[in-house]
Amino acid sequence: MDKVIGFHSEWNLGSPGGWDYQRITQIIGKEIWEKHFSGALDVILDFDHPFLHPVNNFVDMLTEAHRLREGLNPGLIAVVAEEETLEDVTENRNLVDHLNAVAGISSALMAPHELELQKGRVSWRGQLVSVIFMDFNTDVLLTLHRKLKLAPLLQAVWEGRVINPRGTEPINSKSMFEVITDPRNKYRFHEETILRTPWTRQFYPRKTEGPEGEQISHLVEWTRANWDNLVLKPERGYSGKGVSVGGINHDVDTIIEGALNNGEYGGYIVQEKVPLSLWTEKIPELDYENNVVKESECQTDFRCLFGQKGLFGFLCRYGGVPTNVGSGGGVQPLAVIDSKMGIGEATERINDHILKKGYDEVLEAVEYQEEMALEHEFTYLLGPIKIALRPRLITTGQMKALASYCSAIWADCLTLEEMWFADELNVIRDMDPDELILVKAQPWRGAPAIFASDGLFSFGAHVK
Repeated sequence: MDKVIGFHSEWNLGSPGGWDYQRITQIIGKEIWEKHFSGALDVILDFDHPFLHPVNNFVDMLTEAHRLREGLNPGLIAVVAEEETLEDVTENRNLVDHLNAVAGISSALMAPHELELQKGRVSWRGQLVSVIFMDFNTDVLLTLHRKLKLAPLLQAVWEGRVINPRGTEPINSKSMFEVITDPRNKYRFHEETILRTPWTRQFYPRKTEGPEGEQISHLVEWTRANWDNLVLKPERGYSGKGVSVGGINHDVDTIIEGALNNGEYGGYIVQEKVPLSLWTEKIPELDYENNVVKESECQTDFRCLFGQKGLFGFLCRYGGVPTNVGSGGGVQPLAVIDSKMGIGEATERINDHILKKGYDEVLEAVEYQEEMALEHEFTYLLGPIKIALRPRLITTGQMKALASYCSAIWADCLTLEEMWFADELNVIRDMDPDELILVKAQPWRGAPAIFASDGLFSFGAHVK
């Protein structure tokens, strides 16, 4: 019952998001559940477990990082984001509110060019900055610096004030999964990390080993011949941009040509496709055209957020392929269940309960859900975020298993960094010379950071 099956699809060690969206999703999901759907249903759900509010552990980490540098002295924790996102990314604004609620801590959201130097110290409007959470990666930082001359922010990097450290960038590429799935490295990483890593190779004309250890004489042609079972994605992409999935995206020749030419997203990897059924769940939805409640098969995604001291919490996403909110996906409430029945049976029971409700009653629930979303300014770059009607279910045992899994990833990332220092990664890492300078200016070495692992997991409710 406490088993977690599946794989991670990618890690984000640079500037992962979603740490406050789950908290809002839980508030809305619990209200909808208690007001419209719990009724006489014999399933008891907990929407309030600490891991379902990951922002709290994130705030604790930022606060501790501040105090490690400044002791009990005051200082500003700066949340830095691209100027055009300041009004649109709600969780950055909320993070500032959470930090300002901590005794002795002040915080503000700002564009990178708003930082300044005051008597040689990084400051903002006369206040000294202690640490910075920067909501973009180093390549974006350099692009902005060349345009806006961001000397104060670069000084903060050199002084080790930026979280996540810029030294995570060399191992913040999806090509790292090639290192983990290279048979020569199988004794360097945790067994679970290897088992949950899909076979991955950097995509260019080359010889290599295949998913079953077979010899591939020409990776590009092999990819063309085996396309239905593969995925092509940018090494350093985000929000699902540039991702193509075999069996869904059919124009393989155009896809391969774009990947080889690198396009606007840079180098690509080819990856073994995780079976869609494994991360597919049935979720009740409104069919507005036919005025009925129906059951739809949706892809799910499960982000684990963690740091130096362990698991922060989770983010549940759902939708199509990919599930990224930036590509039009949505979020899903998560509920802890303590029951003798399995996750699959409990999920079916909840689905049937909602499906038996009348269209008008479910429509009322959806409209209330949307009202609450607007009240919480629950939006992303594309607008209001979709929210699933039904919570995804998980057990406390499964959460403990995921906490152990995340601790292993943290340790394996330290191994990857050691391999980077020793020039042992055995993958091509094309890095702008100026970016390399910043990476070396602030190595990670296990310093405070928030990492994310996006899992294509099943807890027992996937489509058989």
